[in-house]
Amino acid sequence: MTAPLDSPGERYRMLRLIRGFEELALALVRAGAIPGGIHPYIGQEAVAVGVCSALGPADTLTSTHRGHGHVLARGVAPDRLLAELAGRVDGLNRGRGGSMHAADLGLGILGANGIVGAGAPIAVGAAWAARQARTSAVAVSFFGDGALNQGVLLESLNLAAMWRLPVVFVCENNGYATTLPAATAVAGSATGRAEAFGIPAERVDGMDVEAVRAAALRAVQRAADGGGPGFLECRTYRYEGHHTMERRMKLRYRTPEEVEAWRDQDPLPRAAALLEAAAVGAIDREVAELLGRAEEFALASPHPDPAGALDHLYADGLRPRAGATA
Repeated sequence: MTAPLDSPGERYRMLRLIRGFEELALALVRAGAIPGGIHPYIGQEAVAVGVCSALGPADTLTSTHRGHGHVLARGVAPDRLLAELAGRVDGLNRGRGGSMHAADLGLGILGANGIVGAGAPIAVGAAWAARQARTSAVAVSFFGDGALNQGVLLESLNLAAMWRLPVVFVCENNGYATTLPAATAVAGSATGRAEAFGIPAERVDGMDVEAVRAAALRAVQRAADGGGPGFLECRTYRYEGHHTMERRMKLRYRTPEEVEAWRDQDPLPRAAALLEAAAVGAIDREVAELLGRAEEFALASPHPDPAGALDHLYADGLRPRAGATA
């Protein structure tokens, strides 16, 4: 079941859940319970919540290496996602996908992806399938500013525009592709990429969940109505490093002043300001309890049996199409 995100209170709850989940995941990485590290989504929560609040149950999405927020905002249970990060058998994908490859086809989550920009053609394919099935379903592709120069993204924009497919491209522009400032790597602009293909594009404050929701509702409705693809550039910021390994590497590519300036735009206090203080407190306590149970669930789940390492790796029982060579 997709997450209910129709009210400011529900959207604040999801913002708080994603923030708390990521903080818990960071602690578990440091404790060694999550192997390999993660790409934290802290600071960018308003994009996932705002966009997913505009989607219907039949819509689909593709995510990125920084995808926990998208997956949670779509409705995945935090205990199963946390178990997945920890590589446990009760995880969302039996502990085999880990942080960068979470998927839940039942919720329309066609997978996070460790390859930059690789979710775009998958979303275009889902949009084409929806068109062929004569449904009003819309596909959304999340990607970062680092994907703006990837050929596969540009090819996806072109095909979506040529076929007027119901797909919305969402660029989470946090200003950096790993450590490379977007301003030194992207000629022109993010929205200009889409406009070159005749795709309507809009730049939005990605730290404001209500602004993102309003823009996403417009783009999703237009796509569902047959108006073709849309493009959103959500200007946002990650407060943590590109990856948890950054702390060990001690990389320095952002000034403390820059980080603090963006912290003044934190999406959680901005969303909380729309609610009564008592409601905010109740939501915070509820989420804390939920995450406490999620941690217990994840750490109590067993590790996979190494003897089954090749299970689910290869397809079997497939039959060739009629007329194809066996």
